[in-house]
Parts: sequence; C-alpha cells; structure tokens
Amino acid sequence: MIADLRKNVGFEVPFLLISSILLIAIGSFGFPGFLSVSYLMQQAQIASFLGVIAIGAFLVIMIGQIDLSVPWTITAAAMVTTSVTGSGEGTAWLAIPAGLATGIAIGVVNGVGIAVLRVPSMIWTLGVNAVVLGCCILFTGGFAPAGQASDLMRTLAVGSVFGLPSSFLLWLVLAIAAAAFLKFTVLGRAVIAIGNSERAAYLSGVDTRRVIITCFAGAGMMSAMGGLLLVGYSNQAYQAMGDQFLLPVIASVVVGGTRLQGGKGSAIAVALAVLFLSLLTSVLSVFQVDGSIKQCVYGAVMLITLFIYGRFRNRGARSL
Repeated sequence: MIADLRKNVGFEVPFLLISSILLIAIGSFGFPGFLSVSYLMQQAQIASFLGVIAIGAFLVIMIGQIDLSVPWTITAAAMVTTSVTGSGEGTAWLAIPAGLATGIAIGVVNGVGIAVLRVPSMIWTLGVNAVVLGCCILFTGGFAPAGQASDLMRTLAVGSVFGLPSSFLLWLVLAIAAAAFLKFTVLGRAVIAIGNSERAAYLSGVDTRRVIITCFAGAGMMSAMGGLLLVGYSNQAYQAMGDQFLLPVIASVVVGGTRLQGGKGSAIAVALAVLFLSLLTSVLSVFQVDGSIKQCVYGAVMLITLFIYGRFRNRGARSL
C-alpha cells in the first residue's frame, strides 16, 4: 500500500508542500504582510509566468533532452507580438497567434536538429538560441520594438477571475492538461517510453522523430506563451527579457523531481516546485539578499534536492 502511494503521488509533492509552508512562515517574520491574501495572489501571478514556461521544459526533459533556447524564444515571441500590435489597431488580434507561431517554429527547428540531424540537444538548442538572438537584434536594431500589449494579453497577464489572477488560472489549466496528456494519451505514453529508452520505443513501433519534434514544438509554444504573459504584465518587449528564466526553469523541473535522463516526472510536482522557488525568491527579496547570492541559493537548492531525492529513492527501492 505504501509503495502504491509513493508511485501514484510521489514523495516530491508532500516535500514541496511542506517546504513551501516553511518558506511562508519564514517570510512572515521578515514582512508581516507576507501572509496577506493580496500578497500571496501577487506571488501566484508572478509564479505563473515561470510556471507556463516550465511546462515546456518539463516535456522536453521527459524525453531525455534539454532546451537551452528558452531565453530568446521568450524574447523573440514577445518582440513579434508587440511589433504586430504596433503595426495598427486592425492587426491586434493577430498578436497572440503570431507570437505562439514564432515559438512553435523555433521549437520545430530544435526538434528537427535533434530528431533528424541527431545533434545533441544541449549543443543544438544553444546554437539556435544564439541564432534567434542575432535575428532579434537585426530585426529591432538592438532597441525595444515599437508597440505594446494587446487588450487580451493584458487581461491574461494582470486580470483576475473570482479574485484569482488570470495568469495563475491559465497556468493551472495548462499544468493539468500536461499531466493528463502524459497519463491518458497515446502520444503522452510515447513521451515516457522515449524517456526510458528511445531505442526500445523505436523498436516497439513509436515514431520517435515525430514525438521529439512535437515535444520541442510544445516547449517553444510554452516559452512563447510565457513571453506573451510578460509583455501583458510590463506592456512592452525588450532585449534579453527571457535571460533571467533559463536557470529557474531548469531548477523548477529538477526540484520537481523530474529525472534528467527522462521517462519519470510529474507536471503537478513541477508546478509545486515553481511555487516553492517563487516563494524562495520572494523570501530572499524580503531579507534584501544580493542578486548574486540568490543565484548561489538557487544552485544550492538544486543540489540539496537532488541529494534528498536520490537518498529517498534509493531507500524506497531497497524497501520494495
């Protein structure tokens, strides 16, 4: 019975829930308003930007790959959307489709390079990130593009429904959809199979190339969606607006307990990891910790959680 509970729920979920509660308690000592509903809703809104992007990174890592083009996929999608809205009122409705199409296109390029050309994902996606960076600078001349967020983008980023941030609800829906996709669909089971063994999945009849390209396209779309939410939040796009998200995105997937070799992970655990890391950032800000130290803390948290998860899994495997 205990073994079944571990298998279905995972020890990462209670661990992250307890850790998040402890962070809230610690934050309340440095800032009494930390426990207020309005402040917690603000944290949920900010966490949703990272959370949406992390869903895409989670899908890619589930097939045993990694996407390092996240920063400039975010920026490119944001710049395309503001450029579309800036070209005239009649084109505002095209802003979101254009931004998402940009992310999907970058994701497909990543998927083709990895699945068809067989280039290691770390090398290929890093190169694609550099190419997109150069294209953005050529496109804008090194400046922020003219234009601003459309009304729908602002609603998604800063609006609310029944007192809950719209962006948080969007993230919640996408996280549940990702979890259902992996558990209940044929394509989702193929993702897990490839993560466990791409060769075995191929020999069993899975079109591994199509699945890999689809995962990278989905990751590109999620990065683009994150870029659209950021534009809606700040009402503008600017150079390198996605650079700050690469480490937190990877940290969220790792802290969420996803196996880096692929094949094992939980979208819900990753979502809880995003909340945990967002609360951690907020607590560090409350205590006025320097930015460089924040990066050290992020790295230390990743190492500590990997150690804890590794010890817990080894002990669980022995008990079974």
